[in-house]
Amino acid sequence: MPDESPAASAAQHPSSFSRVFPKAAGWHARLVIVLESTASPLLDLAVRIWIGQIFFASGLVKLMSWSAALWLAANEYPVSWMDPVVAAYTGAAVELVGPVLLVAGLLTRPAALAMLVLTVVTQVTYRQTDAQLLWIALLGWFTVAGAGPLSLDHAFRGLAGSAIPFAAPALRLAAWVRRVAGPIFLLALRLWIALAVVTAALAGAKLAVPLLAGTASPSWLPAESAPRFPLVIATGAAAALALGLGTRYVAVLLILGTSVLGVMEESMFADLYWIALLGLLAVQGAGRWSVDSVGNDFFRKRYPELDGKPSFSLEGLPRVVIVGAGFGGLSCAAALSRARVAVTLIDRVNYHLFQPLLYQVATASLSPGDVAAPVRPLFRQAFNTDVVYGNVTGVDTAGQAVLLGERRIPYDYLVLGTGATHGYFGRNEWSAHAPGLKRIEDATEIRRRLLTAFEKAEATQDADERRALLTFLIVGAGPTGVELAGAIAELARFGMEKEFRRFDPATTRVLLVQSGPRVLPTFPESLSAIAKASLEQLGVEVYLNSRVEHIDADGVRVSGTPIAARTVLWAAGVVASPAAQWIGAAADNAGRIKVGEDLIVDKLPNVYAIGDTAASQGWKGAAVPGLAPAAKQGGKYVARHIIARVNGRTLAEPFAYRHLGSLATIGRKYAVVDFGWVRLWGTPAWWLWGVVHVGLLVGIRNRLSTMVNWFWSYLTYRSAIRLITGTAAE
Repeated sequence: MPDESPAASAAQHPSSFSRVFPKAAGWHARLVIVLESTASPLLDLAVRIWIGQIFFASGLVKLMSWSAALWLAANEYPVSWMDPVVAAYTGAAVELVGPVLLVAGLLTRPAALAMLVLTVVTQVTYRQTDAQLLWIALLGWFTVAGAGPLSLDHAFRGLAGSAIPFAAPALRLAAWVRRVAGPIFLLALRLWIALAVVTAALAGAKLAVPLLAGTASPSWLPAESAPRFPLVIATGAAAALALGLGTRYVAVLLILGTSVLGVMEESMFADLYWIALLGLLAVQGAGRWSVDSVGNDFFRKRYPELDGKPSFSLEGLPRVVIVGAGFGGLSCAAALSRARVAVTLIDRVNYHLFQPLLYQVATASLSPGDVAAPVRPLFRQAFNTDVVYGNVTGVDTAGQAVLLGERRIPYDYLVLGTGATHGYFGRNEWSAHAPGLKRIEDATEIRRRLLTAFEKAEATQDADERRALLTFLIVGAGPTGVELAGAIAELARFGMEKEFRRFDPATTRVLLVQSGPRVLPTFPESLSAIAKASLEQLGVEVYLNSRVEHIDADGVRVSGTPIAARTVLWAAGVVASPAAQWIGAAADNAGRIKVGEDLIVDKLPNVYAIGDTAASQGWKGAAVPGLAPAAKQGGKYVARHIIARVNGRTLAEPFAYRHLGSLATIGRKYAVVDFGWVRLWGTPAWWLWGVVHVGLLVGIRNRLSTMVNWFWSYLTYRSAIRLITGTAAE
């Protein structure tokens, strides 16, 4: 990165203007990114749904009382230039069809324009209300700008290159309207809101409005519903909005003030309209014709981070290499994305995998794309982070370099978050017959085995072979084993009825074998008992205090008893990656690297281990569990530790794991949850489990697709992902 860049110059001359403002510029840049990438789509969708349901409800009322609607169109609010019957039919059509299109985000501009015209006509010819004025403003924006990313219009943007007639010209026209009319609309909106806020403040102060002396509140100004701030605040905010100065911040402050005033004045619904309108300014900004626009041009040249560009040179900065893009690695890299270090994130795959939901891929409930997200887009805005796709073969601790075959990646600080894989307690030959579940490849292989077993059971004429094919045995009754057993039982009993002709899928046996005295041994005994009862209610046969002695292609021997099972799944144990061998560090029985209270590897002061790779005693002196929250907390702690060291400070506090709770699900409506201070089970726990897991997924697309697939399968007991792919291992 050339030092002659403005960013490098700013970094190398601390006495310049950049000495004062880079942090503020960075925070502003991150706020804008969050508002535009996350808040804007959500607000856009929420407003479309809200306005749509209001219009649709009105249309339904008219449709259910059509004779009254015709009478009202002819007598109560006639439109002078339209026949009453035509006006009634037109209004009802707009109110019924327009909202559906608006909510779906399909043909958004025409739908919003029709609803806008209807509202204007109502405001002019019938009754004037502030609510309608605010609808006009919001619908005007959708007419000019269209719908956001969470819409069918956005999903169908590929129509521009299609052979559909008039698609390309229509999309070019829409883009032109937004480019030309968008800034004009935002300018008019700012002035309109500013005037309304000042007018409301003057009315609240019992002062006359000079421009409007002797007249009632103007019909096109929503001053009656505008939040009434003190005159000084209202005047300052109005002036800032009119000039377009600090528009996003002024809008956010007005939203906060409106919320407080609305609660005090019990005008919640009116205030919600205002919050939506001010929210539009907060996420969109002031537009081209504003002081903000002029200032942004200046600051973007001075502070490239406002455009997501490098704000300082990476040359000579400390090099942090993170191996593993799991929960710990991603959290560490994200926390370092704004630090003055050069970060390299290495993983052997190009995606982050959400392992807690991997069992649903294995049981054909979700697709791999629902539980995985590409890594590179996650660090699109992190100019100091380099993502490397490669398989680490070792670490040269003396030369401080990570080895990817013949390639060397030097480091000043190394973070190992390489996770764990399934362990067979020294019986690795069992792996060919009992696959574990740690990777997407494992999940698709298990799915292939499950679905192939049903197909073979349909094809065979041998009753004994069919029974063996329809016997599924899971070894290990931890969360993964319990979740697999429940999902397989439901898939067989509820998801495949009437699909096979030679057997009833409900006759499938699902066996869960646990060497200990109870399932979910890390949960309280009461919840373990509830989980066992829930499994048995689904038809799962639970074998406790039972040891697996042998596994082969024909089945399993459990405590001396042979069980013919063609599909055996392993969920009994894990071992860490070979990271301890790479660096020659001491490890526990599971291969995890022994670390100190600061997660630093003994005798290697610049090497850290986190997540399943580390054997830490940071849970009040006890071992930190191999859970996603533990890995994320470890990653964030290590990032803080490295930043402190880079800045010449010492991070005094040791790593302390905060247990946020344990969750496990059993089928489609049962779960157990242990937060320590509260325990839940049954349906409430299942809903909480779903909310938590969707929230932990990386990316909005993954969250939405997962919710859609869950909702569909929940209502229909059907899955569209029952595909047999791949081939059996030879």
